[in-house]
Amino acid sequence: MPTPGSNHTLEIRPAATRMRAAVQGHIIADSDNVLLLKEGAMAPVAYFPRDDIEMGYFARTDRATHCPFKGDAAYYTVTLEGEVLENVAWTYEDPLPGALQIDGRLAFYADRVEVYGVGDEVAPHDHRTDVDAVVQHTDSGGGQSQKAHWPANVEEPKA
Repeated sequence: MPTPGSNHTLEIRPAATRMRAAVQGHIIADSDNVLLLKEGAMAPVAYFPRDDIEMGYFARTDRATHCPFKGDAAYYTVTLEGEVLENVAWTYEDPLPGALQIDGRLAFYADRVEVYGVGDEVAPHDHRTDVDAVVQHTDSGGGQSQKAHWPANVEEPKA
């Protein structure tokens, strides 16, 4: 919340379209519930709900900063395919009154993570997939899966 007499403003509004965040072409967030925060003259920043982010790639760091308008920020590092992107995402877990809408959501540095709008289509893969379940249904090296096969997701061709 701006201080009295300040020209600093925060504007928070829903994104007009579904949005994604990607690292090296891998989608790490896909949401139709993104909030855009415009602060003063700066470019808008997309804040993704944690439930729409593949948090398995994220690790909390010790970095913390303070914004007099939003509050205390905590940071996350993303590790994907052996590449470590230090402190690439941040969150406000107890924001100040003028920024309560972004509570617990994550934002990304746009110069390090590709953040973009898409139509209504869902990501080509489900980023919320249970990785353990997928591994259990794959070949263990002995020529068969570790669990019973999933039912087919396509129909047999009709003659």
